[in-house]
Amino acid sequence: MPFIPHSEQDIAEMLATIGAPDIDALFDEIPAELKAGKLTKVPEGASEMEVTRLMTERAETDGRYLNFIGAGAYEHHIPAAVWQITTRGEFYSAYTPYQAEASQGTLQLIYEYQTMMTRLTGLDVSNASLYDGGSGLAEALLMAVRANRSGARKVLMPKTVHPLYRAACRDIVKNQKIDLIEVDYDAATGQTVLPANADGCAALVIPQPNFFGVLEEVDALTDWAHANKLLAIALVNPMTLAVLKAPGKWGQAGADIAVGDGQPLGAPLSSGGPYYGFMCCKQEFVRQMPGRIVGRTVDLDGKPGFALTLQAREQHIRRSKATSNICTNQGLVVTASTIYMSLLGPEGLARVARSSHDNTVRLTKKLIAAGAEKVFSGPLFHEAVIRTNVENGKLLRSLTGQGINGGYDLSRDYPELGNAILVCATETKTEADLDRYATQMQRIVARLNEPPPCARK
Repeated sequence: MPFIPHSEQDIAEMLATIGAPDIDALFDEIPAELKAGKLTKVPEGASEMEVTRLMTERAETDGRYLNFIGAGAYEHHIPAAVWQITTRGEFYSAYTPYQAEASQGTLQLIYEYQTMMTRLTGLDVSNASLYDGGSGLAEALLMAVRANRSGARKVLMPKTVHPLYRAACRDIVKNQKIDLIEVDYDAATGQTVLPANADGCAALVIPQPNFFGVLEEVDALTDWAHANKLLAIALVNPMTLAVLKAPGKWGQAGADIAVGDGQPLGAPLSSGGPYYGFMCCKQEFVRQMPGRIVGRTVDLDGKPGFALTLQAREQHIRRSKATSNICTNQGLVVTASTIYMSLLGPEGLARVARSSHDNTVRLTKKLIAAGAEKVFSGPLFHEAVIRTNVENGKLLRSLTGQGINGGYDLSRDYPELGNAILVCATETKTEADLDRYATQMQRIVARLNEPPPCARK
């Protein structure tokens, strides 16, 4: 907890310097009838040690669980240096960098972040981030409709896109008179099935990997989109880009826009956020890109400097004429991601991605040996869909009782899959962790399949 250094003598000297008899005098403009008076129900003050122990005890009541849930928020190891640097005062308190001459540090950091994201995605330009992955995808849809000169106001949206992202997109674009056309998936592979036609459509969303953890045929999907005069929107997990083909290299011409959530890059699992959405695009579409863009230039003396470029602030506050109503970026989490990527580097990111993939493959094999069924045959990254013959709610509650968060219940969003669960294993899991999950699942499934006592002979 922060240390408050002022002694009684320090306080007395400060009051004497400004000519105030006591601290209450600093608030003498407040009418007496508005003051609350003595707080009789507030307990006596506690020491730092007592408060630390109390808060630790309360935090531990949440329990400590072995986590196998992914579904858009992933548990990766974050080096201690990342948030130690991120929460330094010069980053922690930095705000909107409209005044370039006073914001060079913040602008340089965003510029470095943008450079890293363009290298990951293989595209020309990155913005300074959006609110989160779901709203970022919605902004990509609006951008694609603006950029596609056909006047089409439909977007092809695969069912393999995150259900919450699809819901966010529906809520954001419906008042813009944009229709989302659902695209089905193959029941055997879990991959998106190309629609029969693209009449009246402006873009196709291509998730990689998709919500089932399955890798899509991105080259074929991208080429099909371009052949039908659609923009290709890549929805990607940035961690995968350390080992998978960059969206800018998909198909013959590459994806036009890439978007996703930056959470895997240094943001912890913290009750759903704050996270941030990233967006990159080809140079030809940069004028349609929402959010901020930082550029590098030189001043009259030839010294390098940084400034917001291409878009004026007013573009984001004039609602009727704005490219977007995104008015800020998630600067602090972007700072953490920039530091995280700097510390790990290309080799470190690839090592995390490969380890996550290997752990999920091993976990899936262990769960199959324990009696589960792998639902899809398509290649995967670090998530997989398994199915058992017991009801998901009972199984997941029983696993929680054993200190295991067993996965994401797909029956709510994909009832056609039956008792299907999305499981995830990142580089944070050991062989013992995988064995513990498989052993407990096998035991719980066997117990839940036992006939009731009255039916036993």
